[in-house]
Amino acid sequence: MKNLLSFLRRQESTFVLFVLLFSFSSVGQETFKVYGIFTDDTGEPLPGVNVLVKGTTTGTQTDFDGKYTLELPKGQYTLVYSFLAPQVIERSFYLDSDLELNVQIGKEPELLDEVLVKAVRAQATSPITHSNVKKEDFEKRNLGQDIPALLNYLPSVVTSSDAGAGIGYTYLRVRGSDATRINITINGISYNDSESQGTFWVNLGDFASSTQSLQLQRGVGTSTNGSGAFGASLNILTDAVSNDAGGEISNSFGSYGTRKHTVKFTTGKISDQFEFAGRLSNIYSDGYVDRAFTDLKSYFLQGSYFDENTLIKALAFGGEEHTYQAWYGLSASELEEDRRQNPYTYDNETDNYWQNHYQLHWNEKLNNRWSTNLGLNYTKGEGYFEQFKDDRDAADYNNLINDGSDVIVRRWLDNHFYVMNGTVTYKENATEIISGASVSIYKNDHFGELIWGSDLAPNTNINDRYYFSTSDKTDWSIFSKFNFRVSSNLKAFVDLQGRFVNYKTVGLTSNRAPIDVDETYSFFNPKLGLTYKINNHHSLYASYAKANKEPNRNDFESNAYQVKHETLNDFELGWRFANDKLSFNTNVYYMNYKNQLVLTGALDNSGEYLRENIDKSYRLGIEVDANLNISENWIFNSNIAISENKINELIIDRDGGLNNFGKTNIAFSPSFISGNSVTYKPNQNLQLTLLGKYVSSQYLSNTDTEASKIDGYFVSDFNAMYELKMNNIFKSIVFKGLVNNLFSKEYVDRGYTYLNTWSGPTAIEEQGYYPQATINFLIGVTLKF
Repeated sequence: MKNLLSFLRRQESTFVLFVLLFSFSSVGQETFKVYGIFTDDTGEPLPGVNVLVKGTTTGTQTDFDGKYTLELPKGQYTLVYSFLAPQVIERSFYLDSDLELNVQIGKEPELLDEVLVKAVRAQATSPITHSNVKKEDFEKRNLGQDIPALLNYLPSVVTSSDAGAGIGYTYLRVRGSDATRINITINGISYNDSESQGTFWVNLGDFASSTQSLQLQRGVGTSTNGSGAFGASLNILTDAVSNDAGGEISNSFGSYGTRKHTVKFTTGKISDQFEFAGRLSNIYSDGYVDRAFTDLKSYFLQGSYFDENTLIKALAFGGEEHTYQAWYGLSASELEEDRRQNPYTYDNETDNYWQNHYQLHWNEKLNNRWSTNLGLNYTKGEGYFEQFKDDRDAADYNNLINDGSDVIVRRWLDNHFYVMNGTVTYKENATEIISGASVSIYKNDHFGELIWGSDLAPNTNINDRYYFSTSDKTDWSIFSKFNFRVSSNLKAFVDLQGRFVNYKTVGLTSNRAPIDVDETYSFFNPKLGLTYKINNHHSLYASYAKANKEPNRNDFESNAYQVKHETLNDFELGWRFANDKLSFNTNVYYMNYKNQLVLTGALDNSGEYLRENIDKSYRLGIEVDANLNISENWIFNSNIAISENKINELIIDRDGGLNNFGKTNIAFSPSFISGNSVTYKPNQNLQLTLLGKYVSSQYLSNTDTEASKIDGYFVSDFNAMYELKMNNIFKSIVFKGLVNNLFSKEYVDRGYTYLNTWSGPTAIEEQGYYPQATINFLIGVTLKF
């Protein structure tokens, strides 16, 4: 609490300035109110429904009583109500006095799609810090870049890529937390790799084209499936059922030989009960970094059956990736010499991986109170990366070579992932209870093959293995979530989860070191919160959440089996404001860690960051997110995140002695992040957007040495989209353009560092950097029919 008060005092002037910036009052012609309640087919109010005046940027959301209010001048209007699903409800009227307009949805199968993610998503009025992103929010910039690049302008988000242009190996950090502590689900099914706990977006080429909506929860969030959320959770809902038959052909081209080709189709409703849809995509880019090419082929297929109480979906998606390695970046001297160079010279220094996902979801509405959902998943993944190495020791390759031989090796993964999720939902009046269970089984073989050697040992055959290990992981979880009303203005949220993990691995690592792990973890993760409605425009929320997380495979490899599981206590306090012109969300968070596995800044031999347990550490911050409809033609969005990310006492054991650095900054944790955009919409068909992103300086290690510090950066992008309505073969033709890094800033947003030696009390560090692209562009055309 002392840290919190001290931090808020230091940021008081910044916060007040930000609030004043967005404060405004309306003056002018006489206005009238249109108001009402949005309810479901049982008469229950629905919070978080978007209510927009058609043809304008004026709108609001329903509160947790399902109520909305807009003030408009006298005139003819159409209100558009949307609840994340692609279909909308419209109501037209003439306003010359106050008007009550209540809306009740029918039993629309499109809205049943939301049930696939209901168990892991926060409601609009939940005491959970979150951001919702709909298809139309990101499709205007969807020209081939991966999902992290499309989410770059959300609060507290920092993104990066190996090749420098947002395609291929891309990365997402939230509140300073890397991919191993961001829980990702697709239709409620965990996507994080069970062993590394990371997320490899390179295996989801063009997945944004098959995404209906996303929700990014910052902090612990609600209970979810799979590895625990220690910085954020991102849940993805794939394309919803479509009423009408149609399709799209999309092609885009841009800098560095980038191109994207996508074909989509849907049959629409067949006999009012069936729909089939699909997508094929190919994305290629040479990359900003020399020879750091990316070649992605992907597919998405979906079949749906529905009636008024049932939704059954079968999905298959996946593809293959082929990328040239740029995992190790550039040294300081290489960066200065030529920031686009790639130090690798072997022609086939590539990563190659195939991954296919098969999902089945069955949602059944039993009656007005009870519904169930069952989700099944099987994922098959296999692939390798190939490397050339010279002058090797025979012992490192199981004596398949003679000392001093050059080699070419392939390091393989061959894995299977099985998941079963089930939830039961009870809803009556203002009470909702969601209970569920999830079980996953993961099996993986790690092995390396020698495919060439300049001096092979006798009896060695090509493709002989020089290391092998097997891994098995089971992950069970059960949870119950309770949403209920304490009083007319106060709602409570209670979320209880038990999670039980067993991880086993045996054999040799790629360094031929023995790895023999058999660890079991039992976690209890409670979460609770309150939301208080002050009036129709203002609400406050407070929450507490606890999370526990097991180590990953790299932690066991690099920490000599002394690694501990980590625990997080997350406190959030927030204020939400919304009217027909301005929506404003601000929150303060305090994330207190025990045994946090922080990044050391160093990399292992496959480009993954290494981590070490830190006894006590914390993240303390304030986030502000605002959306202002300046007029019918202008929209302004802005967010800032100010944070303090500290290790209470850093003690490092190096060269046979303990070195105490005292209180230091956590690596890869900038203290200031902001994103903003200004959108001009002269009409319904054209929109122009100028975007800006600022990330302050950050450290690549936890030692606070100047050598490990990288400078902050500010970059701007420009996005344009124009839709030409057609009445013939095509419904419309959409033209899109994106200029990234408009002012051609030369910057690095990520790197690594090694503590090699000591000079007295001072660490001597060696750094590497990942340069990001200077000014570049993407343009595209989509034919909709």
